[in-house]
Amino acid sequence: MKQRIADRLAQLRETLPPVSPTEAATRAEAGAWLIDIREADEISQGTPVGARPLGRGFLEMRLESEGATADEPILLLCASGARSLLAAEQLRAIGYTDVHSVAGGFDGWKDAGLAFETPVSLDAADRARYARQVTLPEIGAAGQARLREARVLIIGAGGLGSPAALYLAAAGVGRITVVDHDTVDRSNLHRQILHRDATVGQSKVRSAHATLVALNPAIEVVPVEARVSVDNAAELVSGQDLVIDGSDNFDVRYAVNDACVAADVALVYGAVERFAAQVGVFPAGGAPCYRCLFAEAPPAGAAPTCAEAGVIGAVPGIVGTLQALEAIKLLVGMSETLSARLLSIDLARQRWHTMQIPANPACVICGVHA
Repeated sequence: MKQRIADRLAQLRETLPPVSPTEAATRAEAGAWLIDIREADEISQGTPVGARPLGRGFLEMRLESEGATADEPILLLCASGARSLLAAEQLRAIGYTDVHSVAGGFDGWKDAGLAFETPVSLDAADRARYARQVTLPEIGAAGQARLREARVLIIGAGGLGSPAALYLAAAGVGRITVVDHDTVDRSNLHRQILHRDATVGQSKVRSAHATLVALNPAIEVVPVEARVSVDNAAELVSGQDLVIDGSDNFDVRYAVNDACVAADVALVYGAVERFAAQVGVFPAGGAPCYRCLFAEAPPAGAAPTCAEAGVIGAVPGIVGTLQALEAIKLLVGMSETLSARLLSIDLARQRWHTMQIPANPACVICGVHA
């Protein structure tokens, strides 16, 4: 068996000549895909600067999801150059036309004196807890470390803030501050899933703290029992990496938006009315900001509350979950987000529509003369 493998590798070196580490580095700088196909424990010891650590398992599908096309140059690197030759053969067989193995693998890369970096490592507890999301190349150990260091402010522990907080805590966001002034009412429980029947009458932020810490004791949860206004919004936003707005009135939304623009912090917005919903991301520094979308609040009574209009709990559940998803994507540095875009959803008919939010040059908060 060993001789057959050795013979096969020798044949592949003839038909698919490997490139030297130096040539691979030059091609990667010119735009070629440099893919590290080693296992996670190997990659944790170091990987070439700029390499994408995709591993060998499901490589074909991961390349496709990463956006590599069949005619782009792809360079595969393993430990010593054997596994990458076999992987190159398989990629050629399914239609990739410009695939090469890096001679000598990572050992050869280091011997050539080329730059490499040691990826962020996770401890055993984090690897176990976050195993399913760390497997995603969009997150990986580096993204998980970013989540661990992130500080997120959630405005409101209600229908939107509840699912958002739960999923951020489950994802490992290191510090979550939850702000709310209200207490838990039994009528909240069908949609505000942070709370329990036993916490009726308690402060919502105390109830939220207990639930989130029980879900993930490794994170820090900061409960702030306060009504958000123009007087304290700036202080609340200060020091945060991102804000999720789960409020239900325009005064709070404007105060939080203005504070986020001033502090250069991204804002993830969500709103619900019966079966209609909106989710959007206003980038750090505004342009556009929430006031570009809604320059003025609607007349009193034009936007009924959930108590007045009614709501099925799953509707804010979907919106808060989408807010958490967008927050995670922003925190780990994914490129495709709802930044400067608004997702409008008709959940009664399951119609989803995304539109660009134009920046308003005359905006009083983020415009050219703000």
